[in-house]
Amino acid sequence: METPQTVATSHAAAFSSRTPGTAHIFWSRFRRNPLTLVGGVIFLLFVLIALLAPILSPYDPEQVQMSLALKAPSTDHWFGTDEVGRDLFSRVVYGTRLSLGMGISIILISGLIGILLGAVAGYRGGTFGQIIMRIMDVILAFPTLILAMALAAALGPSLLNAILAIVIVKIPAFVRLARSETLVVKEKLFVKAAQTFGLSDNWIIIRHIIPNIITPVIIQMTLDLGDAILMVATLGFLGLGVQPPTPEWGSIINTGWKYFLDQWWYPTFPGIAIFLVTISFNILGDGLRDMLDPKSAR
Repeated sequence: METPQTVATSHAAAFSSRTPGTAHIFWSRFRRNPLTLVGGVIFLLFVLIALLAPILSPYDPEQVQMSLALKAPSTDHWFGTDEVGRDLFSRVVYGTRLSLGMGISIILISGLIGILLGAVAGYRGGTFGQIIMRIMDVILAFPTLILAMALAAALGPSLLNAILAIVIVKIPAFVRLARSETLVVKEKLFVKAAQTFGLSDNWIIIRHIIPNIITPVIIQMTLDLGDAILMVATLGFLGLGVQPPTPEWGSIINTGWKYFLDQWWYPTFPGIAIFLVTISFNILGDGLRDMLDPKSAR
């Protein structure tokens, strides 16, 4: 004879076996959107290219061979060569590692700073919150790309300065998003209960506020990743980012556009790489928003 406890346990086990897990639900939603799936596949492909760059590159990306200057694409040099005989396929592959790494670093740094400042400004408010938001408003008053160019020019052309310039112009979007979400979450009962028990503001922000506002921030980070990579390439194209001979998509195009009429392959292949990465992150971010944001899903 089954006891009530045994029956309850068996019912719970049956229910848990029939209930799909979070990962299964996420994957089923992901598969339902073919465009998002394509964006995810392209993203993973470029990640693999970045990780396996030394294996995939048939030549040293900085090896100069003047006798091979401006050779058209062939079986030996799939993307052709540049003005000093360097293999463009190898340079584009290594450029994937640099451009993708810079873009991800920029978004992670700006997202982390933005969510912390936004959560503090939204939860504490007062004079400190107003100061943070007014600083963000000043940054947002300038066009993003123009401000990034001005900061990079003022700091001096280099990889680190380009990252810093783009991080500064990216932070305000995350601060405003985090603050708006915090204003909603801090009115929830579990936050009021934590305040009643006398927990410190820092503890509440870290353990209760940030975990509940992280989803829209992650979605925004995914959407902004393509734009960050595009800005990295733009600064490189203008000579304000990574400096030659380091292989980076924007700097390759900066030199290659001069040869475009006769040697079309020079700026074309890094341009295609920038296009594919940017569009894949936009598609992927849009799909993640539909899957993770309940308001958008409805």
